Amino acid sequence: MIKGLYEAHLPVSNLENSISFYRNLGLEMAYKQDKLAFFWIVKGESWLGLWESDKVELPYHPSIRHIAFRVEQEDIISSKKWLNDKGIAIRTSFGFDEHHQPLVLPNNPHAHAAIYFDDPDGNSIELITPIRLDFQEDFKMMTLEDWLKREE
Repeated sequence: MIKGLYEAHLPVSNLENSISFYRNLGLEMAYKQDKLAFFWIVKGESWLGLWESDKVELPYHPSIRHIAFRVEQEDIISSKKWLNDKGIAIRTSFGFDEHHQPLVLPNNPHAHAAIYFDDPDGNSIELITPIRLDFQEDFKMMTLEDWLKREE
């Protein structure tokens, strides 16, 4: 029955600033009205709703104000440069600063590579890709660079 996640929503304080930010990420505007904009993540498959609100100042927690965009494995390697070229700062996450991202998350029995940044309202944005599925191995979180050296 369930085929995927169709939509996610984030609160924003200034819709026009947020529209510029998400367009800069390459997302296509799908729909807009007064205090709401939807962007296609994958046209016809998934979209992101941005709601202008005075409730943006909610304290961050991973269960709210966070979205993760799936990217291809080959793109995660160049993601830091891609973000820097767009003027987007990489956020320190799990103790890994921008110089140590992308990082590899040990979601045993899976491994994912990810990089983290914020939108203009401090909503947590993640680019993520699975790099290994269904393989039982305990390992500590590490940089993607260290992971790739390990695979050689």
